[in-house]
Amino acid sequence: MAWWRRRRGHASASAGSDLSSARAHLAEFVASRRGVEAYVEPATNVTSTTVVLIAHDGEWTRRALPSRPVAFDVARGLDVPVYDVNLTGYPARMREWTARQRRPRER
Repeated sequence: MAWWRRRRGHASASAGSDLSSARAHLAEFVASRRGVEAYVEPATNVTSTTVVLIAHDGEWTRRALPSRPVAFDVARGLDVPVYDVNLTGYPARMREWTARQRRPRER
């Protein structure tokens, strides 16, 4: 049992720096692109709650956050529209951008 306590303490100690890093990355994405919207994704068995930022052209980035309320607070703090992906789904431009990135480059 002691190992679990230490492990949890270690994880929570780094959670603050992870949150700061995620906030900084998301803020930089918003500052360097236009038409950005935020989509909050729920936690699953495999992943924690995440925020996906999607720019006007479909370019996107995703960062994990500690909880759903924190995810909404961080997204609102970026001063962009915020959506619950369970209610809205993802915009088509995100899928189109991802498909363009996967195509082999023409020479």
